[in-house]
Amino acid sequence: MIRNIYILILLLALPLGGLHAQGIQWMTWEEAVQKAGTDAQPKKMFIDVYTDWCGWCKKMDRDTFGNPEVAAYMDENFYMVKLDAEQKEPIEFRGKTFNFVASGRRGYHELAAALLQGRMSYPTVVFLDEEIKMLSPVPGYQKPDAFLKIARYFGENIYRDTSWEAYSGQSR
Repeated sequence: MIRNIYILILLLALPLGGLHAQGIQWMTWEEAVQKAGTDAQPKKMFIDVYTDWCGWCKKMDRDTFGNPEVAAYMDENFYMVKLDAEQKEPIEFRGKTFNFVASGRRGYHELAAALLQGRMSYPTVVFLDEEIKMLSPVPGYQKPDAFLKIARYFGENIYRDTSWEAYSGQSR
C-alpha cells in the first residue's frame, strides 16, 4: 500500500515538473551591457521599461513574458533587461551617469527617459542592436502573438530590408 502511494506521488509530480516552463532570464542593464561587451557573438538587447504601480506592465509580465514560446524566443535572441523607470540607483553608461529625477509625486530615471525618447508611458519595450544602439521603442501592452511578430521583426533583422508597414501587412 505505501509503495503504491509513493508511485502515485511520483506519477503526479512528473507532469507538474514537465509543465513548469523556464521563464525569461532577466538581467540588469549593467549585466546586459557587460555581456554584450564580452560575448564573441553578442545578441541584441531588449529592455522592458516598467513601474511597480503599472497594472498593464504586470499583465504583460504574466501573459506575454510568461508565455513559453515568447520566453524561449526572447532568451535565445536577446539580452533581456528589466528597467524600473523610477529606480533610484544611478546607472553609468558610455561615460555618462543617468540618475533618478524627482518630479511630481514619483519622478523618473534619466536612462528610462532616454530609452523612451521622453515619452514616459508604461509598459514600453525597447529594442537595441548588438552595439547597444536604438532600434525602436514600442509602447503599450502587447499580447503574445503580436509581441512575437514585433520581436521577430527586430530579432531576425527583417527591419533592415522591410518596413514595419510592409512586414505587418499595414501597407496601403
